[in-house]
Amino acid sequence: MPDGQEDFRLEWHGNAVVIIPTGDVESMRWDLIEQAADVVMEPLADHAVPMVVFDLSEIDYFGSVFLALMIRCHKFVRSKGGEMVLCGATPKARELLHVTALDTIWAIYDTREEALEAVGG
Repeated sequence: MPDGQEDFRLEWHGNAVVIIPTGDVESMRWDLIEQAADVVMEPLADHAVPMVVFDLSEIDYFGSVFLALMIRCHKFVRSKGGEMVLCGATPKARELLHVTALDTIWAIYDTREEALEAVGG
């Protein structure tokens, strides 16, 4: 599944995973969402309480497909008692998160370090 794997990098910091989407997610197609979800969530399945940071610093903007992926990941993480936060969102991305009221669901930090500290990573 090369497409989905090229869209995300995962970095482990203790018990927390940082998910770093690339610019390609800005135009992610609906037919790839299942594969992308597998790439992102499969490593979390083995953790009793997954702690996740989505680092948005490498993307300027994203659409409904990526939002759906983040919501899906959030639901999975919460179902296991974990937490998901965001960091590095551009002003455009923050505006989108505000308009969709998703900024009321996820804490948004300026830096990855702040986000990792918040989830104990």
